[in-house]
Amino acid sequence: MLPLRPTTVLLLASILPRSHAADEKLSFNEHVRPILSQNCFACHGTDAAHRKAGLRLDEPESAYAERKGVRAIVPGNVEASEIWQRIISPHEDEVMPPPDSHKQLSARDKAVLERWIAQGARRN
Repeated sequence: MLPLRPTTVLLLASILPRSHAADEKLSFNEHVRPILSQNCFACHGTDAAHRKAGLRLDEPESAYAERKGVRAIVPGNVEASEIWQRIISPHEDEVMPPPDSHKQLSARDKAVLERWIAQGARRN
């Protein structure tokens, strides 16, 4: 077995924590709710007067329901989840949050939402 070079050890040390974090089961209340609360609930939350598209992301029954053949969140299926398609959309009239909201998801926020949906979108 060849000895590891110091640069290889540093590289491995920088990669391993991220790999472990990617396997971590996300908690809705700890990881996901703060993102949705800051960026989505103003239009898709409890306030019926300001709710858009009749979608509530704060209630699983609404978030996972099918509307006109589309489901905002399909647990375990990122690509079939309309929320994900809207998050990554390059089109200003489709992307969520919309530009006029002055809210923006960070790369980390997007990664968390993607992983959470892929992990089954549990509301633990």
